[in-house]
Amino acid sequence: MKGILLGAAVGYVLGARAGRERYEQIARAFHAVADHPAVQGAAGIVRAKVSEKTGFGRRSEARTNGHRPDPVIPRANAT
Repeated sequence: MKGILLGAAVGYVLGARAGRERYEQIARAFHAVADHPAVQGAAGIVRAKVSEKTGFGRRSEARTNGHRPDPVIPRANAT
């Protein structure tokens, strides 16, 4: 039983080290693509289109924690 636990512990440690290196490699590649100006521009266009169609992402909603403020109803007899 101790041999199984020791083998599992050694495998975990060695796998975690190799896994971390691979994770860092993938993360660097992702950030290189995500930080590219063309990708940033496309993401901005997509955000604008989604905001236009759904109303999500507007600045006024961000300041009100995602809740739309009550509409202002003008008075009927305003002078």
